Order: sequence, then C-alpha cells, then structure tokens
Amino acid sequence: MSEQPRIFVAIPAMDEFKSIGETLLCIKSQTYKNFKFFVCVNQPESYHDAPARADIVENNRKTLELLKAETDIEVHVIDKSSPGNGWSDKGHGVGWARKVLFDAILCEADDRDIVISMDADTKFGPEYFGSVADQFLKFPMATALANPYYHPLSGDPELDRLMLRYEAYMRSYLLNFFRIGSPYNFTALGSAIAFPVHAYRRISGLAPKFSGEDFYLLQKLRKTGKILLFNTEVVKPATRYSDRVFFGTGPALIKGRTGDWSSYPIYSPLLFDKVSSLYHSFELLFDNDIPTVADEFIRQSFNIEPYDLWAEMRQYNKDKTRFVHACHVKFDGLRILQFLRFYHFLEKTHHDASDELFGFLNTYFREEMSKAGIVSKPDFLNDSPEHLDNFRNLLFDIEFSYRQKDNDLNLQYSDKKSSNVWKYLGS
Repeated sequence: MSEQPRIFVAIPAMDEFKSIGETLLCIKSQTYKNFKFFVCVNQPESYHDAPARADIVENNRKTLELLKAETDIEVHVIDKSSPGNGWSDKGHGVGWARKVLFDAILCEADDRDIVISMDADTKFGPEYFGSVADQFLKFPMATALANPYYHPLSGDPELDRLMLRYEAYMRSYLLNFFRIGSPYNFTALGSAIAFPVHAYRRISGLAPKFSGEDFYLLQKLRKTGKILLFNTEVVKPATRYSDRVFFGTGPALIKGRTGDWSSYPIYSPLLFDKVSSLYHSFELLFDNDIPTVADEFIRQSFNIEPYDLWAEMRQYNKDKTRFVHACHVKFDGLRILQFLRFYHFLEKTHHDASDELFGFLNTYFREEMSKAGIVSKPDFLNDSPEHLDNFRNLLFDIEFSYRQKDNDLNLQYSDKKSSNVWKYLGS
C-alpha cells in the first residue's frame, strides 16, 4: 500500500461555468498527484420548464461540456442537471450535491483516504493537497480539517465592504470561541473542509440540507474527535453575491447590501463570557444542581426545567468526564449560537458593529492592534475597502496564531490516545 493516502476532491457546481475554469487550473497545478476529482453539476429538474432559470440551465450545460472535454486530468462527472437527471422538488441544493459526491467517493475510497470539500469558485496554491495530506498523516486520529481561509477582494468597493464586514463577524466569533476555550472553535466553509474517510463513515455520512450542510458536518465530526484548525496553505473562496442557499456567505452579502446584518451581528464579548460561565458549570452540575447563566434559555429552548435536564444527563452519564462530554454535546455549536442570539436580543447589550469590533480588539488584542497601526474604529459603510482590509488582516493574523497554537497542542497530545483533547469534548 502506498504511504500517500489518496485524496478525493468533491465539488458541487451550479451556474459555475465562469468560475470553475480557474478552480480547474488550481487542481491541475497540484504537486500532490495521488488524487481523484469528482464534480456534481446540479439543478432542480423543474428549471428546465422555468424560463426565469434558463440561464442556469444553459450555464450548467456549458459546464458539463467543459468538464467532459478536459484531458489533462480525469474528471468524474455526476450529472444532476441534464433533462431527466435533475433534483426533485423535495431534495435539492448544495447539501444534496455534497452528499451525492461523498457517497460516490465512499464506493471506492479506503478508510485512510481523504476527502477535500471545495466549491467551484475557490482558489488555492499548488501545495494545498499535499499540505492537507501532511496534516492527517501527522494527526491520524483527527476527524476533520477546517482550513484557514481568506476572501480576495473583488475590486467592487460595495461588495468588498460587505465581505469585509462579514469576515469581521466570522473572525470575531471564532476568536471569542478561542478565547473562552470552546470545543466548537471552527469556521465551517464548504470550500475549505477536509476529512478522512474513516471519520465520515463513523458518523454515517452527511445529512443533506439546503443550507449549512458544512456546519452540521463539522459539528457531527467534532463530537467524535478533534478537528484540525491549522494548515500552511490558505484557501481563497470567491467574493460574490449568491442566493442559491438560505444562509452563508452569499446570502449574508445580499442581506448586508440592504443594511440587514441581524443574522450576523458582532456579538459582545460579554455574551461569550456567559458561554464560558456555562462551560465552567458543567463539572459542578455533576454533583449538585446549581443556577447557571443558561437557565432561562434552557426553559425556552428545551421546554424543560434546568434541574430536570441535568438530572436526566446524570442518569445516563455516571462519571464526571462523560457527563461533561455529554453537556458539550448537548450545548453544541448550534445551541451556543442560539444561546448567543437569545441573550443578544433579550438583554440588548449590543452596540453598533463598528463599536463592538473596535472594543473587542482594544480589550483583548491592544498590542496587536497598535502594531497594525489601527487607532480608530472601522466604518463599514464609508471607509475604503483598503482601510477595512487592515482590520480583516489583523483579525486573520490573530486567528492564524490561535490556529498555530492549536496545532502545537495537537503535537503534544498526538501520541496520547486517551487524552481528553482527542477522546472527549472539553473546554
């Protein structure tokens, strides 16, 4: 058996004829050659009878022709767009496309092989595949890699301001998770995920969703093991509007263009401190019922009294380590997001996004901010993209240093298979 794992590249493509060519060039330039490339060109079957969708139908037809004409590398095309092959109205979208891709890959992949999930508008350097393989060779117990990412500016000032505002949301969110030691400290981007086949099989695959399938996939993988956060190579997803999913980057930019950032606020660090307080309650709750910062949230979200919830969890988790693990499974990444939103709107502690971001950086990363020459808050409506990019680059650099520290911790624990950092969720 070759020491190199095979890499299976999985790309869903709908209306991507203008973008996929550059992604193909990135794939063909890889120095790591032990890979197979799968593409699912997809759309609902009903688009063939919808004049308003004729452009997408034609775009997908051209994409299929482009892929079938490719001769430099072998392309495994899954056609879910030609007449008679499209999705039914009950199940369609990027989540279904990723599931079909992953299931096809599993038919021929070995447990030690690796799946790289990406999008058809993604750019990356020639060492990307090799760097992913290296990470999983170093950490064979890991269940996934949430790769570092960076959206290139498009040259459209309005669009770039919106993207930089969205990145401020994502990166400040993740930095607060790093700060409080959350086990769900990853950013889920379908264009920047990789996982070993054995980990995917263990969770019985992907639950197809119209949006957010990347988040739910990583969350399931995190509950069974450690997600890697560091890589030397950075993935560069496209900066563009898109309405093909309900939430995520494209819809965020569309809503942001109208001034609506209600789904993507810059949360106050005080709310993350509440999450930290909840985490620290878990060990105490194994022995006694105590009030927690989440009591009202539990009543309204779980429709149960807090003491009943903890009693039930004690019943099924007889030692403290397993109880704490079960608490983190219960209060997973989705529940923590709901927790943050619940108190964000209930307590009205939030301020303007610019004030919130500047205050967060000034409180926790003042030295880094000073070195970057940042002395005033950002104005996401009026500042030049170049000025706002200074904030993005500062956030990226701080985040990257946290990812590096996480990698160093993984190196310490990689030979200790019983360590909690691998076996159990913990803050």
